[in-house]
Amino acid sequence: MKTFKYFGALAAFPLLVAPVASMAAEATSDSDSAQVAVNGSVARLCILGEPSQPVVDLGQMAQTSGANVGRVAAISARTVTLPNSFCNFAGSVVSVTAGALVGDSGGTPPAGFAKAVNYTATASGWASGDAVVTTAAASDGSDPESTTFGGTQPDPKLADIDVQLAGYTVPGNALLLAGNYTGLVTVTLGPVSISE
Repeated sequence: MKTFKYFGALAAFPLLVAPVASMAAEATSDSDSAQVAVNGSVARLCILGEPSQPVVDLGQMAQTSGANVGRVAAISARTVTLPNSFCNFAGSVVSVTAGALVGDSGGTPPAGFAKAVNYTATASGWASGDAVVTTAAASDGSDPESTTFGGTQPDPKLADIDVQLAGYTVPGNALLLAGNYTGLVTVTLGPVSISE
C-alpha cells in the first residue's frame, strides 16, 4: 500500500504541472521596453561681468596750488565692479596686470620731472587671497606693467569681483610733465596655471 501511494503521488505531480506550463507558453505581452543611453558634457568656463566703469577718469592729477604744486595730487581710490563673474569648475584664480599711467609727451623727462604715475590695483571678492599689484614705472614711463595672482578658489563660484585703484605716486615725487596720461588694467579669470 505504501509503495502504491508513493507512485500515485509521482504520477499526479506531472498532471498538475503540465496545465500551468501550457498556459504560460500561450500567454503574450502587449508591451516591451528598451533603454537608450544619453550622454553630454559641459566645458570648463570662466566669465567676467561687464565692468561697471569701462573708463576711470582721474581728472587733473597734479596739484595746482600749495606746497606740492606740480606734483601728484591726493587722488581718491576708485573701484570698478565686474558683476556676476563665474567659473563653473574648481581651482580658478584671478590675475591682474596693471599698467602705470604714462604721459604722451615724447622723450626723456628733464631732471626733476616725470611722466609716469604708479598705483596699486587690488582685485577682491574671488578667493581668500586678493590679487594685489603695484606698478613700478620709471620716471620716463619705462617698465610700466606689473602682474600678480590672487588666491585659488577651491570651488565653482559666482560672485562680483571688485577692482580698486588707489595709492597714486610719482617716481621720486617729481614734478609731472604736462600731457595726457593713460594706463590699462587687465583682469583675467581662469584656471590655475602650472607655473604658479
